[in-house]
Formats: sequence, structure tokens, C-alpha cells
Amino acid sequence: MSTGVIIAIIVVAVVIVGLLAFVMPRMRARAAERAQERELERRRERAVTESREQAQAHNEQAELAERQARIAEQEAARARAEANLHEERAELHQRGLADQELMGDGAGNGRTAENGRTGEARTAGEARTAGEARTAGDPELTDREDVPARERIIDRDRNGMTEDELAAQERQGRR
Repeated sequence: MSTGVIIAIIVVAVVIVGLLAFVMPRMRARAAERAQERELERRRERAVTESREQAQAHNEQAELAERQARIAEQEAARARAEANLHEERAELHQRGLADQELMGDGAGNGRTAENGRTGEARTAGEARTAGEARTAGDPELTDREDVPARERIIDRDRNGMTEDELAAQERQGRR
């Protein structure tokens, strides 16, 4: 072989080794950079998943707390209604409008309407006592136009149930 060919082969080998020495670190750096990016992406996904799970858990806790607050609010409203009921009864007794309850023999709920029916709902046209006169458009009337809500609460039977509750219980018993 000629010296020129040998020198050319050596020059080509040196260039290849130089390129490898120059390119290899850059390739390794790129590979390491890609690996870091993949690891960062995995960590991001993990952080997103954990944050969403925590958010869901906090939302569930908040919903539970809201439910408990609604229950407590309803219990407080019921207690206020009971207090109002007792206050209304006391006022009726004070005015002497509920003497029939005190004079009753204990049969039924002790309430007797002027028409002689015990514990039955009155219609709009039936007589009421002086303290129960009703004006048209009374806001306390419910879906049963003939009896105000306050009247139905006061008109409880021995079991402590309103007429509506008794009717609902009877409907359930028929099913």
C-alpha cells in the first residue's frame, strides 16, 4: 500500500475518533436530558393525581359538613316550631281560648270544634273561635287551604302526630 492511502486511513480514523469524542458527550447529555424530562413528567402526573384525590376528599368532607349543617338547621327549625307551638298554646290558655282542652275528659286529643267533631279539619266555611278568625290570603296556609299550618301542628292526636302525618302513615299501610 502506498503511504498516501495509509495516511488517508489514519486521518479518517482520527476524524472519526474526534467526532465520536465530540458527539458522544452531546448524545449522552441529550439522553440524560430526555430521561430527566420523562422523570419530571412522571412526577407531574403523580402530583396532579394526588392533588385531585385530595381535592375530591376535601369536596366530600365539605359536602358531608353541609349535609350535617342542613340537618342541624332543620333540627333547630323543628325546635323553634315546638317552642312556638308551646308559646301559642300558653297564649291560648292565658286568653282563656283553650279551656276545652283543660276541661276535656282525656278522650281523643281534647279538642272539640264548635260543630261537635273532635280533631277533624275544619273547612273554610265552618265557625272558628274568636281567636282563630282567619283572613283571606293568610300566608300560613299550606297546600290544604282549609287548615292553617299552625292549626294542624296544634291539632295533634295522642300519638303526637299531625293529621297529615296520620294520613301519610295510612297511605303507606295500604301499599
